[in-house]
Amino acid sequence: MARIIAVANQKGGVGKTTTAVNLAAALAAAKRKVLLVDLDPQGNATMASGIDKRAIKASGCEVLLEEVEIATAIVPTDAHYDVLPGNGDLTAAELKLMDALAREHRLKDVLAKVAANYHTILIDCPPSLNLLTLNALTAADGVLIPVQCEYFALEGLSSLLDTVKAVRHRLNPKLEIEGLLRTMYDVRNNLGNEVSAQLTQHFGDKVLRSIIPRNVRLAEAPSHGQPIHLYDRSSRGAIAYIGLAGEIIRRERGLPAAAEPDHDIEPSAHGEAVALLKAPAAHHQD
Repeated sequence: MARIIAVANQKGGVGKTTTAVNLAAALAAAKRKVLLVDLDPQGNATMASGIDKRAIKASGCEVLLEEVEIATAIVPTDAHYDVLPGNGDLTAAELKLMDALAREHRLKDVLAKVAANYHTILIDCPPSLNLLTLNALTAADGVLIPVQCEYFALEGLSSLLDTVKAVRHRLNPKLEIEGLLRTMYDVRNNLGNEVSAQLTQHFGDKVLRSIIPRNVRLAEAPSHGQPIHLYDRSSRGAIAYIGLAGEIIRRERGLPAAAEPDHDIEPSAHGEAVALLKAPAAHHQD
């Protein structure tokens, strides 16, 4: 049965979609079967995965409204993970679900139909605490929270954590914090170091050891419809997300945490990252 992780932060511009897409690709590169659910009406995760959100025959909207089966809406990608695509129709789905019975459980019920086919299901949430996000948190086992290593990094975190607590109490007792992921980190910037230390002070071991650097190649990859390990597999961003995938897998298995990272890469995943980078360009077939 798949572990379901919601990637959420109602503060925009923190690397949420970048993380959802590239973590999906990194886990797939580690031979995990992965489904990425694009629950954001902007459809950025869909486009960054090489899928035209304007040309899809069915999206998460029709699935949530039970107009089509989820299996028929899922689209495979060149990076060997699957996508339940999203687009602007999700806004209409949210409005139509407002009066539905057990509206917060709709995504959970839908994902249950395909969960046995995957190791991991990642949900890219919209940058707001709305009904779509509540559906994601109700369906999820854990919440991965990207946090930008810049001023106001803690802004909005308390609201999200309060929401997680409320969802755990009312809708999903198994929900836990998967971790806080530091993103857009620049080792040359003193502010980034201060924010990183502040996060660790406030949240302790909830802060993941993996750190995602500020990286031009990461910013460029979505415009080419590719995750970073297909666009530039030798970049610091690609190595960092391989490291994050390794840390997520270790946590799932209950293995001990690795030593402190060297800024942008999880040390214990370094061997795996290097092996993948040296491997032939052709990826495995499931």
